[in-house]
Amino acid sequence: MVAVGYIDPGNWATDIAGGSRYAYALLSVVFGASLLAMLVQTMSARLGIATGVDLAAASRAAYPRAAPLLWATAELAVIATDLAEVLGSAIALELLFGVPLALGVVVTALDVAVLLMLDRRGTRALERVVASLVVVIAVGFAYELALTRPSLGPLLAGFVPSARIARDPRMLYMAIGIVGATVMPHNLYLHSSLMPSRVVARSDRARRSLARLATFDTVACLACAMALNAALVVLAAAVFHEAGHEDVASIVDAHRLLAPLLGSTLAPIVFAVALLAAGQSATITGTLAGQVIMSGFLRIAWPPWKRRLVTRACAIVPAAVTIALAGEESVGDLLVASQVVLSLQLPFAMAPLVALTSDPGRMGGLRNAPWMRRIGWIGTAAVILANGALVVGLLRGG
Repeated sequence: MVAVGYIDPGNWATDIAGGSRYAYALLSVVFGASLLAMLVQTMSARLGIATGVDLAAASRAAYPRAAPLLWATAELAVIATDLAEVLGSAIALELLFGVPLALGVVVTALDVAVLLMLDRRGTRALERVVASLVVVIAVGFAYELALTRPSLGPLLAGFVPSARIARDPRMLYMAIGIVGATVMPHNLYLHSSLMPSRVVARSDRARRSLARLATFDTVACLACAMALNAALVVLAAAVFHEAGHEDVASIVDAHRLLAPLLGSTLAPIVFAVALLAAGQSATITGTLAGQVIMSGFLRIAWPPWKRRLVTRACAIVPAAVTIALAGEESVGDLLVASQVVLSLQLPFAMAPLVALTSDPGRMGGLRNAPWMRRIGWIGTAAVILANGALVVGLLRGG
């Protein structure tokens, strides 16, 4: 349920644009961000196991004065995520069925009916649907990569961090988009709520055992998500960058070039089907996360369909306005920008999470180990510094 958020259409946009423009160089960002995601998602799960409450409720209780700001930024993250899902699903509908993009954006609001039907069947039904969609995505990626012949040397070199990322403002912007698409803030709230709802651990021994299982599950699932994100970068680098198409900045451009460059008429169809699956699966987890945030911070429990309509309306409006004013060619930039917004919001979720899970009085035997606490704060500081550098660069017109 949580890992699917790491392969939503926002990831597609940033990974494809980054791979086509900078080849394999941003693989180091995908790798580093994925490791950070594994750490903070593990903290999130342990918070739910140790305290029985989610990150939103725990933050509201621990930081009442900051709670309104934390809630506002969390809602912004959900809307930014939903914007990517709206645009990704609409693009997929256009590529598969010729539905005009503007109409596709509006049609995505109808997924609330499907979500309501699944929600009535319980969380397990949602999980099975999400798992099925993830299989579709994984099979699609495997097929695309089977047609691709990446250069092994440059690919492996891409996992080594480069100082160029910090020096090049455009590359930094793309890297921050990848961080926001990979370490998704709303997933931290969702994960902490899923653990106590699934298993009630009444003893310290049971909680420690559950924490070990949750850690293994988190690392395994996010390792798969990391592989899929890396596969997108590799696909863009090997197919587009190495063929001289360094300006492939949108999913539509990528889809258009797949058939002639890979020599397969099936490749773009598989690509679009996987994109639609990614958008719909992420929709489910985004809605659940939105419910957790609203309930935890505001103590308001809305039914899923009402929450879905409000959030989707907040996403559809900017998407429709942007398409109307700037044209369909602006969609790629809007997708990447939505992921940058997620990175800007990330410290507002990470800092409370690291602080709360490092508190022995709250966490007991499941508090963060010293190395987890140090890396958590270092990761939070790194995101803040990168965001700050980006903001300064934008203000200077870089």
